[in-house]
Amino acid sequence: MTPKEDLLFLISTPLYFLVILFEIFLSNWQDRKLYTVKDTLANLYLTTLNASLDLGFRLVYLVVLGFFATHSSIHITNAVWYWVMLVLLEDFIFYWLHRMEHYVRLFWAVHVTHHSSEQFNFTVGFRSSVFQPLYRFIFFIPLAFLGFSPLDIVFTYSLTQTWGIMVHTKLINKMGWLEHIFVTPSHHRVHHASNTKYLDKNMGMFLIVWDKLFGTFQPELDASEYEPLRFGLTTNIEDKNAINLVVHEWKSITKDIKKRVPLKTKLGYLFGPPGWSHDGSTLTSKEMRMMEDEDHLRPEHSREEFIEIPAAIQVYGHENHYQ
Repeated sequence: MTPKEDLLFLISTPLYFLVILFEIFLSNWQDRKLYTVKDTLANLYLTTLNASLDLGFRLVYLVVLGFFATHSSIHITNAVWYWVMLVLLEDFIFYWLHRMEHYVRLFWAVHVTHHSSEQFNFTVGFRSSVFQPLYRFIFFIPLAFLGFSPLDIVFTYSLTQTWGIMVHTKLINKMGWLEHIFVTPSHHRVHHASNTKYLDKNMGMFLIVWDKLFGTFQPELDASEYEPLRFGLTTNIEDKNAINLVVHEWKSITKDIKKRVPLKTKLGYLFGPPGWSHDGSTLTSKEMRMMEDEDHLRPEHSREEFIEIPAAIQVYGHENHYQ
């Protein structure tokens, strides 16, 4: 870890412990059942796997980023502009990385672990996409080529991730004017919800402006406007053993590409959006929204009626989420 990361770790770790303990206390006091022991242990297990892989692979991606940084002819001398631009550009790039993880099934298979919890609390922020460190650095190569230090890139990601972890809570309602600029708990509850309207929305880590600019923003709606939030996947995992938590979507992909279909179709199951199928047996989030919208257009529809998806349709690809 870099000296800046060491300092961030020393500051953020006690903060995490305090807010988690406070949330657990309020959860029990108010009888809201925001935590379960099994789910919390799963979150800690997944973040340990992710952190171990990240630290073990760090030398490789620092060398790669360093190669491009040494070939950059751009030098930002103003320290304020350097850090402001790095935070903005890193968050912008992460938005597209995160969006890719929601729209390409190969990468959704990595990211789905973060969305597989049916709880929503601060520890879910640590429920990491285990294999993401193996490819995340590729998206940050343009930053290195723009003259940003690889160590500063890594630190900035850790810094914005701290904010991203802290928005995993039900305890904070909407935050006024901050809702227009930053990712807030309200925004991120939408991101983790498995309700059809909320799938693949609010991809930002630190700033919500990217979602508003690129059409993936969805505000949290109250009970008079839409159904209550449901967390987890559209089809939740039944077998939650340590291995299956990480590889369950890979098993589904393997099953699909083994079908007796043309190569183009097999590639669709690998690189298409989660839930895509050649025969309509599974649905993408876009197709699910179209069905829901059509249902709402029916004259006899009322707010109390929820869309019913035929039992024959298994929506395991967008097994939730998103997020």
